[in-house]
Amino acid sequence: MTTLTMEFPSTVFSALRRSPGEFALEMRKAAAIHWYRKGMLSQERAAEVAGLDRTDFLLLLASEQVDVFAVDMDSLRQELTIV
Repeated sequence: MTTLTMEFPSTVFSALRRSPGEFALEMRKAAAIHWYRKGMLSQERAAEVAGLDRTDFLLLLASEQVDVFAVDMDSLRQELTIV
């Protein structure tokens, strides 16, 4: 595993009422959600980035009201008219 070091003003942690460890975990989750939403990562890889298993990542997505299944309405209409 690769380690990444970033510097933040200590005031950030007190403003957010988070320890540096909690802040780092939230950043991982936020990055994973962001890249998942953009379609840059699969659920499995995004879960890895977030430091979660896939089930917990899906629960995180639900708690953040992120759609898990992308539905293209035109494709859906086309499929429904074929049936």
